[in-house]
Amino acid sequence: MKNDPSLLSPVLYHITDLLIDHGSGVYVYTPGGQRYLDFTSGIAVTNTGHCHPRVVQAIQDQAAKMIHMQINVYTHAPALRLSEALREVTPDHMDTFFFANSGAEAIEGAVKLARHATDRPNIIVFQGSFHGRTGQAMSMTTSKTVYRAGYQPLPSGVFVAPFPYWYRYGWDAEEASAFCLKELDLLLHSQTAPWETAAMVIEPILGEGGYVVPPASFLRGLRRVCDEHDILLVMDEIQSGCGRTGRFWAFEHFGVEPDILVTSKGLGSGLPISAIGSSRAIMEKWRVASHGGTFGSNPVACAAGEATIQALVQEGMIDNAAERGAQLMDSLSEIQHRFPALGDVRGLGLMVGCEFSDPQSRRPLADVVSGVIAACMERQLILMNCGTYGNVVRWMPPLVVSEAQIQEALHIFEEALGEASV
Repeated sequence: MKNDPSLLSPVLYHITDLLIDHGSGVYVYTPGGQRYLDFTSGIAVTNTGHCHPRVVQAIQDQAAKMIHMQINVYTHAPALRLSEALREVTPDHMDTFFFANSGAEAIEGAVKLARHATDRPNIIVFQGSFHGRTGQAMSMTTSKTVYRAGYQPLPSGVFVAPFPYWYRYGWDAEEASAFCLKELDLLLHSQTAPWETAAMVIEPILGEGGYVVPPASFLRGLRRVCDEHDILLVMDEIQSGCGRTGRFWAFEHFGVEPDILVTSKGLGSGLPISAIGSSRAIMEKWRVASHGGTFGSNPVACAAGEATIQALVQEGMIDNAAERGAQLMDSLSEIQHRFPALGDVRGLGLMVGCEFSDPQSRRPLADVVSGVIAACMERQLILMNCGTYGNVVRWMPPLVVSEAQIQEALHIFEEALGEASV
């Protein structure tokens, strides 16, 4: 085999030129055996680490029994067991689940559910959001123009409210929260009336938009507004869920529960699966046969999802994410004092962002981030950027990462900052 990358469509953007042969835990390996610390987790997917034995065994066992069982034709035990596992880690009112293949697919399904449940057409999203690359999801994505440029016209009925990105505004967190809630009220009076608004869809922590953590007052304010107007609150936990923030769901940090939950990425430890969760009362308003999919609820993916939840809960990975996240944040805050261009360090658990900007003007420094990531790659640490301007380094290692591995990555990162003359 020639392993010719030119056979792949050039539409794919690559952050490295690495050809990877296999992975284990926090490491990936080239065919020649060169080892890299993978602090991308396949973009926050392999939360249990690469090839976790429990997940691998579940996949192998189910694949030997049956690979495809179409859920409209017959029900199967893996989907039922995954539903039961999700029931154990979701809020009490969330007792009904729909399974699809990807985050974007689940977002589209959640919008369809919200529209049927409310008989209203419009959706509110928030600045900096990333909800996916399919048509409806693209219309809801505002983190970068590259995800939607050239694909207009996109589905209508989507309205954008500000997100309390207080560092970018140059305000304190509560000032930004109050401003954004006032602007949301203005939007409901000027662009989409409450009686025609089906749902607000929000990432409790912005992902692609910059790993921005909002004040609790903002999400609590959204909950109050939604309750006042019978608008459904949809939480997109595709990137922030499944233990990444040191709790199973990011919304648990804020004392707010959604009406509809969307998750994917870390749910299957690498197998394509996503889930929409809600109450039976809401799900029963979704008209029968108005949504579905050939591969949704795939039994092998469902088996991987059940094993993933078990591993996360029973093997202490969520507590480890909280502990290693605190270690990472503390150390990055110390590093920040030595490098003025590292303007902000933020995050929860192992969802941490480092924003680089000019110390005086706060102009985004995307070129610095590119240089730092490249210097880390030379030292066999794989990191990614995020943010509208590409000026945020995001840290998302597997939740099995050790104290020593975090320390090694921090040492490499500080060396890279010095090399890049930050």
